[in-house]
Amino acid sequence: MAKPARNEHNATLIWRNIPTLTPSLRQSTQDISEGLWSNNAQLCRISAADCRRLQCKFACISVVEKRDQHEFSPSPSQLLTHPLALLALVPKDAALFAAGAVAGAAAKTVTAPLDRIKLLMQTHGVRVAHEGTKKAISFIEAITTIGQNEGVKGYWKGNLPQVIRVIPYSAVQLFAYEFYKKLFRGKDGELSVLGRLGAGACAGMTSTFITYPLDVLRLRLAVEPGYRTMSEVALNMLKEEGIASFYYGLGPSLIGIAPYIAVNFCIFDLLKKSLPEKIQKRTETSLLTALISASCATLTCYPLDTVRRQMQMRGTPYKTVLEAISGIVAHDGVVGLYRGFVPNALKTLPNSSIRLTVYDFVKRLIATSEKEFQQLVEDNREKKSQTSN
Repeated sequence: MAKPARNEHNATLIWRNIPTLTPSLRQSTQDISEGLWSNNAQLCRISAADCRRLQCKFACISVVEKRDQHEFSPSPSQLLTHPLALLALVPKDAALFAAGAVAGAAAKTVTAPLDRIKLLMQTHGVRVAHEGTKKAISFIEAITTIGQNEGVKGYWKGNLPQVIRVIPYSAVQLFAYEFYKKLFRGKDGELSVLGRLGAGACAGMTSTFITYPLDVLRLRLAVEPGYRTMSEVALNMLKEEGIASFYYGLGPSLIGIAPYIAVNFCIFDLLKKSLPEKIQKRTETSLLTALISASCATLTCYPLDTVRRQMQMRGTPYKTVLEAISGIVAHDGVVGLYRGFVPNALKTLPNSSIRLTVYDFVKRLIATSEKEFQQLVEDNREKKSQTSN
């Protein structure tokens, strides 16, 4: 019997001679020229004479579940004294999903006022088109208008549907990105720059399509007066505009999010990959890399976001992306495509910082809990070994 060095992640193969084993003589078989295995993958029985002539040997492989982790798992009393080890019992994918959801929700809540100001600046031209007022408002005017008309709570109006939206959005985008990265890998297993761009674009479009109705509800709740709840907005949209209203502006949304996520993810991956391994693991490196990639993506793709917002509005005169772009430029000039860019850019710093900091902290917490759990397992194994001896 051979016993290789123990490895927690590999199976152990053990073999031994069985001298008393004799062949079965219950059935003879067809011509042995077919071999021991027939075309339909069933084992052929051969006669004893043929077996002796071929000097065939019998082999059996069985797989037995390793019992170490179950046998030496921490007891309830040990887990009570080491509560952090309890986190290791949660499936890692579920823990990381929860970490991403919490991080995204926290970032959205803290930066909600800037997002509300941005939306107000982006859609002001459409909302007041028939009122004879000026066609654009400044950053300061947007802040003042919200405070005077709605009070402090107004800065967080529409945040709830955004928080609700970010949970499935982050989850779908994360898993979709990993799926598409595997799909776009080359024959050598490497992911090219075009592959990264393609994976990011497909992941962005997938997550946007699934959560788009929540984004429309958030916009309507944030900029249209008279609504207090998301359900009220949804019912009114169904009654007056039909179910298609939940997908107004989907085309420019998909066109806008595809390059944004593609550029963002690709730059982030490539920047981190180009740095030394020790620096890659530092939290501040992730923060800085995320800010650079998000800034590049935002500057490149922001005009499409403005087009999408104006096409989502009730009574919008725009039916296509090209019509919206030409209309906005004719009405507001090229600057009109970048309305709200300043608060959106200002939002990038705290949003990325909060999201990545929280997510990185939870990941480190998960890693620490796994180490603590394994330490308890090793302690129990040593105690049992000492008791046996």
